[in-house]
Order: sequence, then C-alpha cells, then structure tokens
Amino acid sequence: MNFFTKTAIQLHTLKWLMTWRKHNNHCVVPVKDNPKFMTPWQAAGIIPPGAVMGTSGLGGNQRCSAMYWAMRERFQAEGTPKDLTIVSVGGQGGRGKIPGTLEEIALKGLIRRFITGHSETFKAQLKMADAGDLELQILPQGTLTLLLKAQGEGVDHVINRTGVGTFLDPRVGRGTPLVPENAEQLVEVLEDGSFKYHLPPIDVAVFNAPAADRKGNIYFKDCAVLCESLEIARAAKKNGGKVIVNVGLIVEEGYDEIGIAADDVDAVVYWRDTEQSATIKHRAKWDCLTLNSRKTEKEGLARVKVINAFLKVTPRRKAVDSLLARLGTYIFVQNAKKGDHVDIGVGLPEEVSRLLYENGVLKDLTMINESGVFGGVAAPGVFFGAAVNPTEIVSSAEAFCRIYKRLDWAILGALQIDSSGNVNVSKRGDGARNYVGPGGFIDLITNAKSLLFCSAWGDRAQFELTPDTIKVTDSGKAKFVDVVDEITFNGSEALRHGKKVFYITHVGAFQLTDRGMELIYIMPGIDLQKDILDATSMKIVLPESGEPELVPGFVMTGKGFNMTLPD
Repeated sequence: MNFFTKTAIQLHTLKWLMTWRKHNNHCVVPVKDNPKFMTPWQAAGIIPPGAVMGTSGLGGNQRCSAMYWAMRERFQAEGTPKDLTIVSVGGQGGRGKIPGTLEEIALKGLIRRFITGHSETFKAQLKMADAGDLELQILPQGTLTLLLKAQGEGVDHVINRTGVGTFLDPRVGRGTPLVPENAEQLVEVLEDGSFKYHLPPIDVAVFNAPAADRKGNIYFKDCAVLCESLEIARAAKKNGGKVIVNVGLIVEEGYDEIGIAADDVDAVVYWRDTEQSATIKHRAKWDCLTLNSRKTEKEGLARVKVINAFLKVTPRRKAVDSLLARLGTYIFVQNAKKGDHVDIGVGLPEEVSRLLYENGVLKDLTMINESGVFGGVAAPGVFFGAAVNPTEIVSSAEAFCRIYKRLDWAILGALQIDSSGNVNVSKRGDGARNYVGPGGFIDLITNAKSLLFCSAWGDRAQFELTPDTIKVTDSGKAKFVDVVDEITFNGSEALRHGKKVFYITHVGAFQLTDRGMELIYIMPGIDLQKDILDATSMKIVLPESGEPELVPGFVMTGKGFNMTLPD
C-alpha cells in the first residue's frame, strides 16, 4: 500500500469519527408512490408495545443505526415503542463509546428484556441490568441462530446437548438468566439429558441490507455479512409480525437475485449513510469485504489494518505473544491434517491465524466463521465477522448448521483455566457489567473434535526475552487456577467425548489427559518449580517420563519456522 492510499483511508476514518453521530430521523423518502417506504421515525412508529424484536449483525458489520436512533428519540418524545424484548445474537454494541449501535435503545421503559449470546459490547444494557431495569438472558450464540431458523419454520424450540456441564446446565449452573436470577428459564433438561431451548416469538425484525428496489424487494449484493437477516425476517412473518429493513441504496428491479421479496417487507427505510461495515457506506462499498473482490488479500488486509490502527481497537502484540502463537501453531500443525474444518476465535488465537496464513497453511484448511462468511482471511478488529476476499456468504444459522455437522478444530481464547481443564470465557467479575457472555464458544466446543486454547500465563504478566530464552519477571494475576469462576467449557465432558484439548501459554503448553492437566512443553529459560508449579494454584501433572519436552529452538526464535500440514 502506498502513502497516498494509506493517507486517504486515514482521512476517511477521521471523517467518520467527526460525523458518526450525524443522523436524520426524517430524511427524505425517495419513493413517494409506495407506502412501504418510510422515514426512520415513521418506521419506529409501527413497532408495537411489548414486541419481541430480532436484530442482525456482528461487531461493526450491518449496524442498523438509523432505526436505533429513531427508536430512541421517538420513545423520548412520545413514549413509543416501549417494553420491548430484544434478541441480538452477536455483539452489536459500541462498548459505551461508539454511537449508532444497539446501545442507543438502552433506555428504561423502551426495552425490558435483552436476550443475547455475547453481552460484553452492550455496556449501556449491562448498566441497566445492574440497576434492576433490564432482564438479561444469555444463550449460546449458535443455538440462538438455530432457534430463529426454527421459528421461521414454525417450530418453537431446539433440542441439542450444547452447554452440558457448563453454567447453562440448570443441574450445575444458573441456566440462561443472568439478571434477575429468578427470571424465566429458556432451557429445560429432558429425560435423556439433552437440552430443550426456547425463545419468545419474534414479531418484529429490524436489520440493515445494502439495497431495495422501488417495489420494496431487498437485495444483499455487496453485503459484508448476512448474519441473522433472513432468519429474523422469516420468523417475524411466520409469527404474524413486521419486517423493517434499513437500506443504503435504491436500485432498479433485477439489480441482483432478490434476497427478501417485497410482499414480506413492511417498511423500507432508506438512509444514504447506512453502512456495509464500520466506517464504510453501502454507497461506497469496499469490494474486498464482499464477494468477487478485485483486490488482493494482501491489499485488503492492509486496508483493514489501517482503520483498526487508526481507531486503536486491536491490541498491540508483543514478541512474547508471537512466541505463544508459534507454539500454538506448532502444536496445531503436529495434530491437524489437510482438509480439516477449523474455527478461530478472537484475541491471541488471531495471532495463530496470522501464522497459519503466513505459512500457507490456511489454504489447506476449510475455515469456518460463525457469522456465515467463508473463504478469504477473517477480518480482525471492528471488522470482526467479515472477511477479506470471502468466497461465500451465508446466514449465521447456516454457518452453525455446518458447524454442527462437522468441526475438526476450534482455536479459542480463555479468561481462566483450572485443574480439571475447565475454561471460563464468559465472566470477568461480579455484576452484569463484568459479564462477557459465551458468544458461539459453547456451540464450538460442543462440536469440535479437537480444541486449542490460547491464554496469557497471567493477567498483566511480564517477561524478558533473550534470543533463545524467556524469563518471567512478573507472573501477574493468575489465569491458571484451581477452580474457574464460571464453567464455559467442561474438561470432564470433553474427555468423556474423546476430544483432544491443548492449552497454550507463554511458559509452555498443557494437554488435558485422564491424569489431569499435563505440562507437555516448557519454554527454554522457564524454571519449572518457581515459574510454573509455585506460581499457580492449578494442579499440574508432569509427563510419565518426568519432564516436559523443551520447546524447539526454531519455535523459540522464529528462525526457520516453516509449517506445513501432513496429508
């Protein structure tokens, strides 16, 4: 990427920051002779009191900002819409910082119940829950998409074994309610031990799509994601409800294959600044974030990196994190094979993904993305959920249907890991405001045959690297503990189902075995007794040989680090 392109993207991002609160609830309706076309204010007015509203999107993708602003301001002016239940599968909040997200509607009286898989980005909703003004329900993200799909087919439940032995299991955990604890359970344990999940009927669907024609047909051409658009629209119509679509383009009929027919759409809201993805308008779409890109992967990734760096949303990784990623990549390549279906999570797992890409390994794998975007390279930061140069875009429900059929590996992060191999990714601390939610984690760990967790050895731990050793200078707050604060992954269940489970960290690597958490690799320079055994309350077992294997030099230094998968 040359200097001028980089500067242009930075200026584009700066303009977005300077105008990101700009909106017009009464913007001009471009189609005068079709009553389906409404202003955001008018569309907010057709949402009935007490409705169950389904939304679609993930991260910075597919935000329906025009509608969220209109709902908020119409409620403030007229007291309607009100008492809504919101069903939001993925993280569509702004972390209390970015306007135009679902956090706009976090007002007492406007919403009364919030059902989601990933809660961390919804700071305003979490604050409401802590104040006793909002019921908060947590479901596995994949199961939630399948419930939406089922409603569109006239079925009110999903039966699976997702969540057995975790906090979602009412026999050992709290089930779906987070706040208040005595709220309705949306999961029931059946006689055979499987779970029956249900969801209140969706009767309003609100989402963003690229375009509509003058009849009101909706088109998804050049979208970055589909997420739950199709499922919530079908569910709303099946339940006798309304479908409201916010578009960024008005096109001629036949523009592309119709995504949703006009007969199934109750309101079309045109707003010219509707986004394809964070900072990027549909009217000025980036083809590298959708199908049939004319740009190379390298150029697309460079563009995404410029925006993430400008917004400072991706962490600055250190050399020790690259070391951890090399160890994770090394262990993955030792155990995986060509053609494996793999899902990679956010955080440190993204560093493993980067190395797999740089080593040419990704092209030998079938990469799974729970947002429904396949092929290309997963986009990080504000673009999470999209991909650079994808080859296929399907709904998130379709993606999870595939995950439930086959998933060979999941490479995921962790907040805590314990003596039984249990993992907590859902709870940072007390209160709703410290609750992360599992996202699609529980669906992934239920279906994956093998798992590789990447975690820092300690929170804010400090290390000193030499060319061929690593030393711990401050072990930080322990992340490897005797008992995790909340079970999002159950180690015993994994062993019972014959899964391979690895845990990669800065000091070495563990594998979950029938004997316990076995330290299989140790980094050069790490003192086994002082830096590992004495530094954690987690019960650790050593290999039957008595000593863990030393991490190879080429993994430690990165020199000659060339990975390929066996056939």
